Amino acid sequence: MQIDNLKKFSEQSIGKLFFDYDLKKTNWFNIGGKAKAFFKPENLNDLVNFIKNFGKKEKIFILGLGSNILIKDKGYDGVVVKLGKNFSNISLLPNKTIIAGSSTMDKKVAEFASENSVGGLEFLSCIPGSIGGGIRMNSGCYGTEFKDVLLSVQAIDRTGKVLTIPSSSINFKYRTNDLSKDLIFLSASFKGEHKDKNIVKKNIEILKAKKEETQPMRVKTGGSTFKNPTNNTNKKVWELIRASVPESTSFGDATISTKHSNFFVNKNNATFNDMKKLIDHVKDKVKEKTGINLDLEIEIVG
Repeated sequence: MQIDNLKKFSEQSIGKLFFDYDLKKTNWFNIGGKAKAFFKPENLNDLVNFIKNFGKKEKIFILGLGSNILIKDKGYDGVVVKLGKNFSNISLLPNKTIIAGSSTMDKKVAEFASENSVGGLEFLSCIPGSIGGGIRMNSGCYGTEFKDVLLSVQAIDRTGKVLTIPSSSINFKYRTNDLSKDLIFLSASFKGEHKDKNIVKKNIEILKAKKEETQPMRVKTGGSTFKNPTNNTNKKVWELIRASVPESTSFGDATISTKHSNFFVNKNNATFNDMKKLIDHVKDKVKEKTGINLDLEIEIVG
């Protein structure tokens, strides 16, 4: 890593650049070691300058809200980039189109939509992440995914060039798409529909109540651990786990939520190895019992 060059850059940048930055508090699992460097660009120019200098020379990971990542205890041997509040603006265009910055919380977009009598984006109220992360993994819940409402994505590539990508040119699949992993998402535009504000708010309340009833809240979790199988079975992944693994299974402080079997929880001080052992154990037991291979939905970083 070009520590000296990064230090020189940090003297000129208006964004903040830290070294040996502890990542534990940056993710919902509350697990992980340190990043060699951690950069918070102040604005788009700051980010573009950073990418032009280091985009092709350094290993870079873009961190959103940290709601679906599991960071290794040894940390990240590169630069973690966290887009701040200047990448979280939301605005309303004609025809009920909403543009949101990539670091905007999904639920904030749902709330903005409801205040502006825009329907169709209610599902975002239940996704515990940011817009950038939602694009990357085609997030969804209760029958709607990002691909269903996305019009276009603005991003920069590793040369610092800003691109606008129409959703029609993106090949979306369940919890993934074919966009280059080298792209850094800046913002996205979404198509909504005119709907009475009170109806939108009521729809959001219904979804939130459903989520509260079925998913663990206010605990250290990474959300859905595995993707639902897309073939071979009509069963949801939580049903496969419940049928294959005792609910009390745990490794260290890594345990399975009693409320939702596909949510794994850090009870207190679980390490990456604890959580990885639990993941591998559950995957093996489901394969042994049902013959189905589970794919991770959370991303392992480091």
